[in-house]
Amino acid sequence: MKKLLLNATVLPRWVILLVDLFISGSSFALSYFVVKQFDFPAILRGHFFFYTGLYCLVSGIVFYLMRVHTGLIRYSNIKDMLRIFMSVFVTSLVYPIAVQFIMVNNLNIASLSISTVLFINFFVASTMLVMLRTAVKELYNYVKRNTTPDKENILIYGSDNNSILLKQAMESGNTHKFLVAGFLEANNRKINTYIQQKKVYHLKELTTLKEKKNIEKLILMNEQLTSIDKKLVIEKCLQLGIQVLTVPPSDQWMSGKLSSNQIQALKIEDLLQREPIVINNSQVSKDIAGKRVLVTGAAGSIGSEIVRQVLSYDPEMVILCDQAESDLHEMQLDVEEKFPGIKIRVFIGNIREYKRMETMFNTFRPQIVFHAAAYKHVPMMEHHPSEAILTNVMGTKNLADLAVAYNSQKFVMISTDKAVNPTNIMGTSKRIAEMYVQSLSSSIGTEHDVNGFNHNSNTRFITTRFGNVLGSNGSVIPRFREQIQKGGPVTVTDPEITRFFMTIPEAVQLVLEAGTMGTGGEIFIFDMGKPVRIVDLAKKMIRIAGLVPDEDIRIVYTGLRPGEKLYEELLNKEEKTLPTHHEKIKIARVIPCSWQTRNDIEDLIELCTEEDNEELVREMKRLVPEFKSKNSKYEKLDNNSYAVFSDMASNS
Repeated sequence: MKKLLLNATVLPRWVILLVDLFISGSSFALSYFVVKQFDFPAILRGHFFFYTGLYCLVSGIVFYLMRVHTGLIRYSNIKDMLRIFMSVFVTSLVYPIAVQFIMVNNLNIASLSISTVLFINFFVASTMLVMLRTAVKELYNYVKRNTTPDKENILIYGSDNNSILLKQAMESGNTHKFLVAGFLEANNRKINTYIQQKKVYHLKELTTLKEKKNIEKLILMNEQLTSIDKKLVIEKCLQLGIQVLTVPPSDQWMSGKLSSNQIQALKIEDLLQREPIVINNSQVSKDIAGKRVLVTGAAGSIGSEIVRQVLSYDPEMVILCDQAESDLHEMQLDVEEKFPGIKIRVFIGNIREYKRMETMFNTFRPQIVFHAAAYKHVPMMEHHPSEAILTNVMGTKNLADLAVAYNSQKFVMISTDKAVNPTNIMGTSKRIAEMYVQSLSSSIGTEHDVNGFNHNSNTRFITTRFGNVLGSNGSVIPRFREQIQKGGPVTVTDPEITRFFMTIPEAVQLVLEAGTMGTGGEIFIFDMGKPVRIVDLAKKMIRIAGLVPDEDIRIVYTGLRPGEKLYEELLNKEEKTLPTHHEKIKIARVIPCSWQTRNDIEDLIELCTEEDNEELVREMKRLVPEFKSKNSKYEKLDNNSYAVFSDMASNS
């Protein structure tokens, strides 16, 4: 029996049909006996076999036409049960007609009042057919559960219809390594009730459930992970060492069945999600639709998401600029597949090469520029300050000057929270780039000459600042995940270090929204929520993997890297904010930059050719007085006595 139930092959459909006919005929016979009060001599004289045979013929035809026998019994559902009831009902309607036409008119057999027989038979036959399918289904599930090695007891979060569907899918699909022990709720009136023989437990019982029922995992749908109750449940599970698994919404299950590869471990990105951002899509669409849009750094984490979101607003053309050939090629294939019909133009080039960028502007005449190309790794730029200046400053200068020269309507620069009170080369280079863009914005409408072009332009320069984005290339989360997969240790620079985090789509949504509201010269800062301790992030990732921090996976502190600071900021202490119509976007009232600042920046770029890093950093500190090096060899430049001595030496 066990081999028959678990065999991957199925019984022929004609066998199922014969079994159904046997049950249907037996039910009719039983109903006939009941009506005749089991008076067998009278039953036999009343042409019992003729009536029963005719009923089997009619029901066989109806069952065949209504495809009752075609479904796999082990996967029977409500629709299959309703089809059974409907088939028996139709048979009950057709049978009296067949009796009149065949039995009475052709065989001259006296008509029998069979309404009572059919009435009783309807309930008996329907019940027996449904019970057959239910019994086979439950027996199959029971045998499957009890023959699967290493079963894990799990709880399902919630007790709504989606949770019930999930429970049914877990028990009937290809996921029988799990045994559903019940449902879990944080606060619901269904607590202590039973749903399909499974109890709904309260969150406060979780500790007891883990011990008594050996609960190893909690499974939930990965929609609405921002709800307070759901986060509370997840946090409790992680504290108890219960692994949390997620599945997609039921409308994404193939043919209504949940496959094993759709059951995945919870990701830290899911846990850090916040309430979805609501932006003014109509205004963004009005701003972008029908425009030629340039995105630099288009193959990067932020740039690629800008491309995808911009494409959804029906632009005339999107120009993808990057120097990473392979990544840009993959990006091109991806967006052309997802957005057929929209013009995609790929331009390989380095933003440091003015002539190459001018060729791009002259060819495509972009009306909107989203500038996301930059060097961003703090420790690496600490050792290569000239590269940071040439890419982050000169590259931005090239693009900004060309935006003015070719009369682009808008230039949106993607900056970083590391530009605020910078402690490293990278953050300072981004701050200097901000200053250059500000200086251009402040001189819009005046007669100046930039690289030979008239500066009398209406280009709006807008800067956006935000912190770390979840899952970006080279970020801490992919690094931690890789270390955990290797068995550790997980390396954290300092136990007190904190960072702001935001999802990539969320950050880009705010970039687009800020771009629409900017009139020129603003630096927009985003509400990044509360800062997250990196060590807490590491511990949660370890627990999410079903492991115990400092037992299964060690956490090792390596010390701050060159240029790193413990806490990131979004505002300089001298800057204040102004509100906007969007609660998550504010405008920084920044220190204004003069025309002379631009000349100083050009001198800084020229200094890169001398390969004197110390002199270059000294000049950066002069341009950005709040730049104080941390954990870096350039800290000595912040010492006044050292600076005076250096100046005397250079003058002599």
